[in-house]
Amino acid sequence: MNEKEHIVIVGGGFAGLTLLKSLDRRKYRVTIVDATNYHSFPPLFYLIASGGVEPAGICFPLRREVGHFIDEGARFQMGKVTDVDTRSKVIHTETGEEIAYDRLIIAAGTTNNFFNMPDLEKKVYTLKSVEQAIRCRNDILLRLEEATATHDAEKRHRLLSFVVVGGGPTGVEIAGALGEMKRYTVPREYPELKREEIKITIVEGTDRLLRTMSEKSSVKAKNYLEKLMVTTRLGVNMTSYDGEQVTFSDGTQLPAGMLIWTAGVSAVPFSFTGDAPAIGRGGRLEVDAYNRVSGLDNVYAVGDISLMTADPSFPQGHPQLAQVAIQQARTLAYNLNNGTAKREFRYKDKGTMATVGRNRAVVDLPGLHFGGWVAWMLWMAIHLVSILGMRNRITVFLSWVWSYFTYSQALRLILKASREPEKE
Repeated sequence: MNEKEHIVIVGGGFAGLTLLKSLDRRKYRVTIVDATNYHSFPPLFYLIASGGVEPAGICFPLRREVGHFIDEGARFQMGKVTDVDTRSKVIHTETGEEIAYDRLIIAAGTTNNFFNMPDLEKKVYTLKSVEQAIRCRNDILLRLEEATATHDAEKRHRLLSFVVVGGGPTGVEIAGALGEMKRYTVPREYPELKREEIKITIVEGTDRLLRTMSEKSSVKAKNYLEKLMVTTRLGVNMTSYDGEQVTFSDGTQLPAGMLIWTAGVSAVPFSFTGDAPAIGRGGRLEVDAYNRVSGLDNVYAVGDISLMTADPSFPQGHPQLAQVAIQQARTLAYNLNNGTAKREFRYKDKGTMATVGRNRAVVDLPGLHFGGWVAWMLWMAIHLVSILGMRNRITVFLSWVWSYFTYSQALRLILKASREPEKE
C-alpha cells in the first residue's frame, strides 16, 4: 500500500466523491479531507430552511461512503484545511494535523460572496450549509410565532417583511417556498395573521430572474412567483442593510426584517505556503484544460472552486453547477488512471432547472424549454436520484408526497442548540 501514490482530495462534495469512486485504487491511495463528516446536497438547502425536508434526509456520512473502499486504501479525515505547503507537499488543518500528499486535488466548493460589504455577514441569512439553512428555518418560524403574539402593527410589519436578494435558482426557490407558506400554511395554522400582512420580495440586479437560463424560463418563473404572492424587483442592486431596511442603488428603501442573501458565491479561500497559484474571478483557482492549477505542480482543482477558460464553449469559465464538478472529476480521474494528460475537459451541458413551488418548475434542455407540472415532476425525479443513500431518497420522497396532499410541511420545528459546557 505504501508504494502507491497518495492522492489527497480536499472536499467531500459531488466532485470529491466522484473522484473517490473513479480513481484506480490499485494505483493510488486516496484520502478525503472535509470540514464536516457528511456529504450534503446543496440544491435542497432551501427545503430545510422552509421546513420541507429534515436535514438528515439530504446528508450522508462520509465515513460510510468511504468505508466501501477502505480495504483498497481509501481514508477519510475530518478537518478544515487552512494551509497548503506546496514545497513540502503537506496540507495543514485548523486542529494542527499535517497530511502529506503526492498529488493534491482541491474540490472545496464555494462560500458566500458579499461583494465588499463585510458587515452583511452579521446581519443576513444565507443558505450555503446545513447549519445556515437550519438557522434560517428557526428564525422564519420564530417570526411567525412572535407576530401572532403582538398587537403592535409596526412590530408585526417588521417581523413579517422578508426580502430575498439574488434571482438565481436558490433565490427563486426559497422565495417560492416562502410564498407557499404565505398562501397555504398561514391561513390554516396562523389564524391570527392575515396573508396580506406578510411581505415577500425577491430582488435581482439584472433585468430578469434566472439569468443563466432561457428568457422563457425567466418569464415563467416570475409569473409563478406572482401567483404565490411574491413581489419581484429587477434591475436594482442593494447597497446597504441596517437590519431593518434595505437601501438600493436607485436610492429607494424597502423594509426587511429578515434578509436572505443568495446573490453570489466566491471560492473557499486557502492559504498557500511556497509557490502560489493563479487566482481568477471570484477567488477561483485558474486551471488548464486538464484541471491542473496554474503555477503549481501536482495540484489540481475541480468543480466550483476551479476556473477553466480553455474550453472553447465556455471561454469565461464554466457555470458553477454539480454537473460540471462531476464531469470534471471523471475526466481528471481518467487522466490520472492513465498516467498522462491525454483527455482535455469539455463540458457537456445536460440542461438546468429550478422549481418555484408545487406543480411549478422550469427546465432548460438543449433545444427545449418547458415548465409547469411536467417540469416539476422531472425536477423531483432528478433530485431524488442525486441524493446519496436509499433511506434518504425514501425519506425525502415521503416528505414531498405528504406535503403535496396535505399542503403542510411536517418539519416546521424550532430547534436551537442548548448551551455547551464550558471548556478549558
